[in-house]
Amino acid sequence: MGLFGFGRKKREAKEAREAEDLEKAEKTEDAVEDAAAQAADEQEPQSPAFPPAAADTYVGRGEQYGPWDVNDENVPDYDEYLDMGSYYLPFLLGIQLRIKANRKTGQVLGATITFGASSLEIEAFAAPKTMGLWDDMRADLLAANDKATQKAGVFGTEVMLPVTIKGGRTVMTRVVGIDGPRWMLRGVFSGRAAVAEGPETDALNKFFADIVVERGDEPLAPRDLIPMHPPVTPKQRRAAEQAAADAEGNGKRDVPGKPKGPFDSDQQVQVETTLSRGPMFSEVR
Repeated sequence: MGLFGFGRKKREAKEAREAEDLEKAEKTEDAVEDAAAQAADEQEPQSPAFPPAAADTYVGRGEQYGPWDVNDENVPDYDEYLDMGSYYLPFLLGIQLRIKANRKTGQVLGATITFGASSLEIEAFAAPKTMGLWDDMRADLLAANDKATQKAGVFGTEVMLPVTIKGGRTVMTRVVGIDGPRWMLRGVFSGRAAVAEGPETDALNKFFADIVVERGDEPLAPRDLIPMHPPVTPKQRRAAEQAAADAEGNGKRDVPGKPKGPFDSDQQVQVETTLSRGPMFSEVR
């Protein structure tokens, strides 16, 4: 009897240890799940993927989507962007940059990005403090061009504008406008990105949405172009900032050759060659 009693006690002790180990494992698993749930609750919400669905109104600029203002709370890090003065251009492998400039003065008035069979012309305008500019500018485009139409797009209401180019051929362009704090950024898409969906269109839409605008503090009338300057690479910008800090004892940026505005968007312009920016931009001649 003693032998059988000893075996039963041993078995009962083993079962007790197994039960205790199982309880500890369940507690550990629960603790891991609780920690994961807490981390998920505390994690900052991610911005929705771009582009949003086509709509009459572009919602979320400065919070979920760009184009961004330099003072937006959620503005992306643009240290490695190309500085154009009124805006900073993001990185996109394989694009080419052309500069639009005044024929007589050489003042920079805008930039055009070419990517595959598509292009995007970018201009930044001063806007009123209390209201946007795109609604009025869009109405002017529709009034001045009887073949122009408007439709819902990824940037809100967009204008489909036929344009006659050299040689008499008519091509369709897609004009979008985004209102920011005291500025409006206009993009004119042409080629495949104006009329069809696909990788080129998606890439240029995202490129436009990633631009960061710097309005500046100087007084400008609504529809004045925000002053620009020739492209400044991140390396050049850091060198200028360091030189200014060494000379003046502060970090004030001093971009060489930065012009004074305002500029008139109706001035005659020409395309100028720009410097290449590493793998980002190919030189255009």
